[in-house]
Amino acid sequence: MKVTLRLFSIAKEMAGFEEREVEVASGAQAGAVLDILTGLNPRFTDWRGSLRLAVNQEYVPEGHLLRPGDEVAIIPPVSGG
Repeated sequence: MKVTLRLFSIAKEMAGFEEREVEVASGAQAGAVLDILTGLNPRFTDWRGSLRLAVNQEYVPEGHLLRPGDEVAIIPPVSGG
């Protein structure tokens, strides 16, 4: 099934794109998109514990079940003052 993957900040830089439609297995969990990103750039392995996932603009755990057409956002840690 297809979902839209949206990346922000350092995640966008590491992957080399901001938004892309990706194919995941039927019944896939949100964490599956992190596996896809790790395949594109192994540096995502080091960031995995710091990245937040949002599906359709709501924060979710990696185990959240995806549905066709979902938008999955990868949100890196935010710092600032």
